Amino acid sequence: MDIVRTPDERFTGLPSFDFQAHYVSVPSGDGGTLRIHHLDEGTGPTVLLMHGEPSWSYLYRHVIPPLVSEGFRCIAPDLVGFGRSDKPTSFADHTYARHVGWMEAALFDALDLDGITMFAQDWGGLIGLRLVAAAPERFRRLVLSNTGLPTGDQPMSDAFLAWQKMSTTVPFLDAGRVVDGGTVRSLDVAEQDAYRAPFPDATYQAAPRVMPALVPTSPDDPASADNRAAWKVLSTFDRPVVCAWSDSDPITAGADRAFREHVPGARGRQHRTIEGGGHFVQEDRPDEIVRLITST
Repeated sequence: MDIVRTPDERFTGLPSFDFQAHYVSVPSGDGGTLRIHHLDEGTGPTVLLMHGEPSWSYLYRHVIPPLVSEGFRCIAPDLVGFGRSDKPTSFADHTYARHVGWMEAALFDALDLDGITMFAQDWGGLIGLRLVAAAPERFRRLVLSNTGLPTGDQPMSDAFLAWQKMSTTVPFLDAGRVVDGGTVRSLDVAEQDAYRAPFPDATYQAAPRVMPALVPTSPDDPASADNRAAWKVLSTFDRPVVCAWSDSDPITAGADRAFREHVPGARGRQHRTIEGGGHFVQEDRPDEIVRLITST
């Protein structure tokens, strides 16, 4: 497995991102190791903040400080291939199962997180919910937004299928432009550049380019059986689960219904529609995310 590591200087001077970098090493799956970056701010009950693609922990820069002020410890990892984490360079290095395994090794084996309140969006949910299924006893509460756990048994939206095709065919994925296109507000140039920072050139972009293709869209997808098994565990998960989908996200619209109907912990909860939020709701409504996490 060939791995690249984004130079540290790419992350200096990013706006509103004065956080210390922390790292753990995990098995790569081919006999080597991968270095995974995470933010670790505050003390108290643990809040796990899971990002998707092509973003990274920068997405939570406006969420973490108020949560720390409320007495929480915030853990925000960068998925392998994103942010300051190591980046395998081949599409073939990235599988859904590997990404779940890498996060499990980082968050459970290395950091031994427990009593977790998880906020998960986009691929943060696809991976995070598999972690819940692997160790439900470690999770106290779930707040889910603009995500899913597809098995390929239901059709995906046209918007997602178009994104899936585009991401693997473009020679270079402009992460800043993608995140800006998935928000209601307009990101300024410095913010867009912060999302571009992890990717000096296309060599670093295997993960964000291939991840959409790893989402199960047919019943016989390699990840479908594992996701069905995860749904079986979630169908018994009775700790609090709140769904908070944005009102302006065509990619995941309606995906919350499966959680509200099939996860016991979601029944009878006050689920929310976040007004004025796009796909990257953390950019549009960080204040609402903080309220959801502190009140669930």
